[in-house]
Amino acid sequence: MLLASNHLSFIDSIAIPLMAPRKVGYLAKAEYFTGTGIKGWLTKTVFTALGARPVERQSQRAAQAGLDTVLAALNAGEAFGIYPEGTRSRDGKLARGKTGVAWLALTADCPVVPVAVHGTDRVQPVDAAWPRPAKVTITFGEPLTFPEQRGLAGRGPARRVVTDRIMEAIHALSGQEKTGW
Repeated sequence: MLLASNHLSFIDSIAIPLMAPRKVGYLAKAEYFTGTGIKGWLTKTVFTALGARPVERQSQRAAQAGLDTVLAALNAGEAFGIYPEGTRSRDGKLARGKTGVAWLALTADCPVVPVAVHGTDRVQPVDAAWPRPAKVTITFGEPLTFPEQRGLAGRGPARRVVTDRIMEAIHALSGQEKTGW
């Protein structure tokens, strides 16, 4: 299954796997696995323990390699998390989703569980070096399936329909204002 969430903070990729009822993997930028010293070792250890997999982010080819990594995990029966917005929200608004989430769901023919995180932006705001105490809530929605688009992963319109349904479900759970839709 794929868990698709809004993205407010670096902490999201730690909070969701800790609260999910089963192990959930995530892609994490490769730099988290190559740091030096105690901080580098600690970061690599934490991300590895959480089931994160490194991904390069510099090119379109790297983006496809990341999707292929997630697809392999889904095909192996794993749960994997993704942020359809593609990046953290800097203003607290929910951006329009990118269609990679739909490509994954349709190609792997797996359910998508919408997820909403609240409060992680107060635990560790964007660009903050260290977390601070704050209340965090994670809401898991009902799984979504897309039988009417089965076999249509290669078609842009089908991917947009599926992505928009996923983002609407995230919006319903998060209550965030939409931007760019």
